[in-house]
Amino acid sequence: MKKTLLLSFFALGATAFAAGNTYKVTIDHDSVVEGKTLKAGGYKVSVENGNAVFTRGSQTVEVPAVLKTEPNKNPTTVMTYESATDLHEIRVGGTHTHIILEGAEPIQPGQ
Repeated sequence: MKKTLLLSFFALGATAFAAGNTYKVTIDHDSVVEGKTLKAGGYKVSVENGNAVFTRGSQTVEVPAVLKTEPNKNPTTVMTYESATDLHEIRVGGTHTHIILEGAEPIQPGQ
């Protein structure tokens, strides 16, 4: 079952700021990407050469990713999960940025 977790800036304390292709996001609960665990908390995410690099302190997790530009700005950061913990995509709030993890195609609304 595919679930979408909506993280708002104020209600859940999620933040997203952009600097080039580097974004700050807050993951609300432990998540898995390509079999790698991302503990809940704040991360810098950079997207380069077909990979997303999640950095938190000394921890770095690199996974295949596709960076897309949405026609409209994302009002809040939205993380889409394929299951309770399998993170699939991130739409970065306040930007036109859509990061699709594992090189997968975006999940269409209503799926």
